[in-house]
Amino acid sequence: MNKKCVGIIGLGSYVPQRIMTNKELEQRMDTSDQWIVERTGIHERRVAAENESTSDLATKAGQKALEDAKLSAADIDLIIVATASPDMVFPATACVVQENIKAVNAAAFDISAVCSGFLYAMITGSQFIKAGMYRKVLVIGAETLSRFTDWSDRNTGMLFGDGAGAAVLGETPEGYGILGVDLGADGGGAELLKIPAGGSRHPATNETILQKQHFIHMSGNEVFKFAVKVMGETTLKALKNANLTASDITYLVPHQANIRIIQSAAKRLGMPMEKVVVNINKYGNTSAASIPIALDEAVKSGTIKSGDIVALAGFGGGLTWASSIMKWCK
Repeated sequence: MNKKCVGIIGLGSYVPQRIMTNKELEQRMDTSDQWIVERTGIHERRVAAENESTSDLATKAGQKALEDAKLSAADIDLIIVATASPDMVFPATACVVQENIKAVNAAAFDISAVCSGFLYAMITGSQFIKAGMYRKVLVIGAETLSRFTDWSDRNTGMLFGDGAGAAVLGETPEGYGILGVDLGADGGGAELLKIPAGGSRHPATNETILQKQHFIHMSGNEVFKFAVKVMGETTLKALKNANLTASDITYLVPHQANIRIIQSAAKRLGMPMEKVVVNINKYGNTSAASIPIALDEAVKSGTIKSGDIVALAGFGGGLTWASSIMKWCK
């Protein structure tokens, strides 16, 4: 029996209208536009409006992906939303999206793998199709991390932005779609990147609020060293699983966390930066949304074309990492 080939058959993304520049951050913290750009590559980021939540961003991205796939919401069998900034602890943001788009036939759940979330969700969703359980799966990475960002913190305040990217998964022609993947985690690094309070261990109290425990806390140097190491490693593992080498990659679409991390990953893979998709300058780190937003822009602009070998790679809190090698078919 032939194995099913599964890949992306529709893409969409959405970012809020409000732009926050580095110049604006100069008024909020001890920093400068030059310092931020040199250390991160970020010039600006998007911030959700007061009446926008993660599900709103996810819904708009999902609708665009459905339109691109030429499908109706009723065609979707499963919705997976990858997010570290859900609308609420429960119900799942995916259930809110299901109602918003009227995907009446779809099961729905969330995945929390932070910046690796979209790839975790995409790889998980592909397995349902390969197993024959579902035909069409809508996968969305969506974040409103601005709600969890301490704008006075020089360590994290300039990094994060809001946005959503979505992909419809389905069967692809033989030899196309997802060719090889890699997933991993190291819970020993859980303390390096976290939002300490708001869960069952440290519920919200006056003290947790005063101590800013509901904002993102990060050990920047340790996370940077981890990311530089793991981005290349996970991509090479996924390539091996696809029986390919780094020289076969047409384009690398990495998690948009820091331009120096992206450059290090490209160097590790022996890839010129012309083959690396970068949009961190416009959006900052949108966590689970960063890879699908970058992928959508690269495809819609005509950069990525049918037949290209595309490597997707990310890392995030957990600590987690993930990668996928695809032969593009749209």
